[in-house]
Amino acid sequence: MTQTPTLTLREAGQSLWLDNITRKLLTSGTLKRYIDELHITGLTSNPTIFDLAISKSTDYDAGIKQKIAAGTSGEQLFFELAIEDLTQAADLFRPVHDATDGVDGFVSLEVSPLLAYDTTSTIAQAKELHARAKRPNLFIKIPGTPEGLPAIEDAIFAGVPVNVTLLFSPEHYLAAADAYMRGVERRIDAGLNPVVGSVASVFMSRWDAAVLDQVPDDLEDTLALAVGLKTYQAYRELMDSDGWQRLKNSGARMQRLLWASTSTKDPSAPDTLYVHCLGAPFTINTIPEATLRAFYEHGHAGKPMPTDGGDADATLAAHTAAGIDVGALAAKLQSDAATSFVESWNDLMAIIDRQSAALTA
Repeated sequence: MTQTPTLTLREAGQSLWLDNITRKLLTSGTLKRYIDELHITGLTSNPTIFDLAISKSTDYDAGIKQKIAAGTSGEQLFFELAIEDLTQAADLFRPVHDATDGVDGFVSLEVSPLLAYDTTSTIAQAKELHARAKRPNLFIKIPGTPEGLPAIEDAIFAGVPVNVTLLFSPEHYLAAADAYMRGVERRIDAGLNPVVGSVASVFMSRWDAAVLDQVPDDLEDTLALAVGLKTYQAYRELMDSDGWQRLKNSGARMQRLLWASTSTKDPSAPDTLYVHCLGAPFTINTIPEATLRAFYEHGHAGKPMPTDGGDADATLAAHTAAGIDVGALAAKLQSDAATSFVESWNDLMAIIDRQSAALTA
């Protein structure tokens, strides 16, 4: 087998997941090629991805027309389309899922972003969507907002695999990991199987984009990596903690750390920056198609991330000295991302309504 950058990361213990889904990606065989040739072992989706997929093509028109005829509309129509796509993708990744005994080979479907601050409704929709998909390797994405944390715990307790999204800092990650561990502990106490899949998705590139015009040149495109290093340090320390080891002794599996938002926003920075710098075993990097192709064609894997945080503290201190309140920025990034997904969701619902009306005219 030819040694490629993507294979090098795979052999180093990191999974590469595609941050995209379209119907054409499935019907053209492109996703299958990414699996076979580019070593992709999973896939994520979000409202923005589906917004673009449905608005930029006619691939969904027949499905929309069929569902309208069956009396389905709005949000439910969208979820039927999304589940059709994601169950096909899940089946393509099922051999990976089976070969890794459920560690890898997942796809992700997000609950409505309108529920980001509604714990009860988030829990109910997470359970419903997972039951409808009928695939063991389908994650339900739940935001790691304060209101989302109880929903994460309850979903894990109910046996629903969860991709915790909208995390931006080590503190966000640890709160999500704690919710996951509480759900697992409740399963152990109830005599249930403690193995329920989960990943914690920490967003990267938005950090650097947020401060690009506010820091000296030598600090540009360094904040995200510093946050990533501190998050990875927290992840490894949690793995070694007494609390996790007790759960592990009962058969539990660690929630995996996932790097999200890994396309480079700064045109002057390398297009593979957040793939090159975020390599680490038992982690996932979920990347857009353009970044995946760029890394495969001209990227190379960097050194594995240090487990002690490396020089992250010095970099964070330099940003503080430059006037960046990192803690406040983490909260703002999470809030802004939740708002952005709501906007994409509303756009998506409007597109569904417009195309529904046009197709039935």
